[in-house]
Amino acid sequence: MLKKICLAAALASAMGGAFAADITVSAAASLTNAFKELAQAYEAAHPGDKVLLNFAASDALVAQIAKGAPVDVFASADQDAMDKATQQQLLAAGSRKNFVSNTLVLVVPSASTLPLKTLADLRLPAVARITMGNPAGVPVGRYSKEALEAAGLWAAVEPKLVFGTSVRQSLDYVARGEVDAGFVYATDALVMKGKVKVALPVPTTTPVLYPIAAIRTAPNAAGASAFLAFAQAPAGQAILAKYGFGRP
Repeated sequence: MLKKICLAAALASAMGGAFAADITVSAAASLTNAFKELAQAYEAAHPGDKVLLNFAASDALVAQIAKGAPVDVFASADQDAMDKATQQQLLAAGSRKNFVSNTLVLVVPSASTLPLKTLADLRLPAVARITMGNPAGVPVGRYSKEALEAAGLWAAVEPKLVFGTSVRQSLDYVARGEVDAGFVYATDALVMKGKVKVALPVPTTTPVLYPIAAIRTAPNAAGASAFLAFAQAPAGQAILAKYGFGRP
């Protein structure tokens, strides 16, 4: 019995060592494709390190971290979600930086013939269902609501809205033709190039800037710092640019 306990302890110790170089990165859903390549490039540049990726709507990620999820790095699609993390004292002091920018667009299914030239055209009877992230917890929804309010269209468009739990869910709704139009980021439209098309760019009063930060209780603080530096360095920025992200 004692032998078994000792063996279990030795195994646990060995496993702990094996996973010591893991860097857990929680990132906004819109970063999925870009961060998969960024993680591979980081691992190639840092042999022995392993980047574990977790994607969801930014507010949901903050909630996970607040509940004690072992996260090293958090990348948000807007300032609001990162502000929530700051208010809950989840971030490592001085680590928060804006690292990429994006733009908001209105997309339609690729076969759509709807004559959408301006946001006001969303009032047309032919436009029955419009998707966007839920403003209560999804950054793209907050940007979209703000744009509609600025154009004086929120009251007219709200009854037609189908909320997505993340920008990628809204993108899927459009790609499958389940809605007539949807608000996503320009980078998301690129991901589904054959299934959706951009009807028009949507001006936002708040710039679409993505902040990134290390988590105060990061299990791998050194790895978090190294990943942050890589995402902001020329090599990392080149990968992000490839997926349509701009400089902050």
